[in-house]
Amino acid sequence: MSFESLNLHEALSAALKDAGYTEATEVQQRAIPPGLEGRDLMVSSSTGSGKTASFVLPALTRILASRNDPERKREKGQTAGPRVLVLAPTRELAMQVAKAASTYGRHVRGLRVATVVGGVPYGAQLKALRGPLDILIATPGRLMDHMQSGQAVLSNVEMLVLDEADRMLDMGFIEDIQFIAQATPAQRQTVMFSATFAGHVGGLARTLLRDPMRVEVSSHTDTHSDIEQRLHWADDLQHKNALLDHILTERAVDQALVFTSTQRDADWLADRLADMGHAVASLHGGMPQGRRNRVLQGLRMRELRVLVATDVAARGIDVPTISHVINYGLPMKAEDYVHRIGRTGRAGRSGLAITLAERRDAQMVQRIQRFTTQRIPPAVIEGLEPKRAEPAAVPRPAGPKPFGRRPDAGRPFRPGGGAPFGADRKPGGRPAGGPGRPAFGDRDRAAGPKAFGSRPPRG
Repeated sequence: MSFESLNLHEALSAALKDAGYTEATEVQQRAIPPGLEGRDLMVSSSTGSGKTASFVLPALTRILASRNDPERKREKGQTAGPRVLVLAPTRELAMQVAKAASTYGRHVRGLRVATVVGGVPYGAQLKALRGPLDILIATPGRLMDHMQSGQAVLSNVEMLVLDEADRMLDMGFIEDIQFIAQATPAQRQTVMFSATFAGHVGGLARTLLRDPMRVEVSSHTDTHSDIEQRLHWADDLQHKNALLDHILTERAVDQALVFTSTQRDADWLADRLADMGHAVASLHGGMPQGRRNRVLQGLRMRELRVLVATDVAARGIDVPTISHVINYGLPMKAEDYVHRIGRTGRAGRSGLAITLAERRDAQMVQRIQRFTTQRIPPAVIEGLEPKRAEPAAVPRPAGPKPFGRRPDAGRPFRPGGGAPFGADRKPGGRPAGGPGRPAFGDRDRAAGPKAFGSRPPRG
């Protein structure tokens, strides 16, 4: 289906043409028409399916309509808050939505878009909130700060969008979302995007949406036709590093996104790869927003060939030239694996998703395969074959799991896959505090920023 058949405003059609978009994706075909009608929506679609445009285009249509409606038109200088509010789980995703709004709204006269996210000085955000706004994209925590100080006015919101609602709930934002929603008019249009609407996400949808239309385009069990998946078993950390080094030296690597489990792992691995001569940087939630923006810009401008990132920081990255996604540290949740590999194989390109797993990761590999209902084909690299046999399939225990134990309770809980909390082991000769030994609770918390492209003195 072409965008012309969706009967969009000529300003939006012109912007889509300028950006080179002619054909609507499936989620856009199914979500945009009811979105234009003002219907509440519950939408599930896979990463890279074009879901951002499926709510940005109806939002811009609503703003264009208000320009010609005398009753809804605002006087210059009037402080009335945004017409459209988009909540996103991370700064990167919020910036991506803001970029899409500016791209699709480039021909919308006087369009005013603002972002309110953490890690950015308050001054510019306060200035944007004081003036009239069309679209406000925000992370829940920082928006709550502005609401409690009386700076954010949400009484004129006509459309509320929850992007990646499941992720926001995973991050503990459910009460913030409820508080924010209560500050908006009850007759607003509400659109929710989520990988799943089970459990708490479904409960939140029932409280916020009115007679919603369900749009389910794809699920985590869909085959990623443009992404080849591989699994390499590593004997130990030294073997895993050797596998990573070999993969990154292949000429087929255009740009690679390497995932780690913690911030500390990300910084450590980025420093190691920089010492080897790679154009590399780390990206995680503990970095100031300005430096995170510079790192992402360096990736888009191809100044970086390798980006080492955590799950939270990589959420929302849309760089078509990422040819390889490498799981150096396995995700904490099986569904995060789907989001990780979705960073490659975008915009019609093919991609390669490689998982480097040690024997202790066998149960997580099994959970990922059960979650996706797909087997990750094992592979070997000539000269780097594992000396240990491939782990046998881990059977799922029958009956209820013991209280207080994780499903993979056969080993101590290790966020980065290293020593238990309080221990000081150094397997494979790696220093304490290296990868696999994060501080307690340090899944994605600051570990001390480093300057872009810099590295600590050796020795």
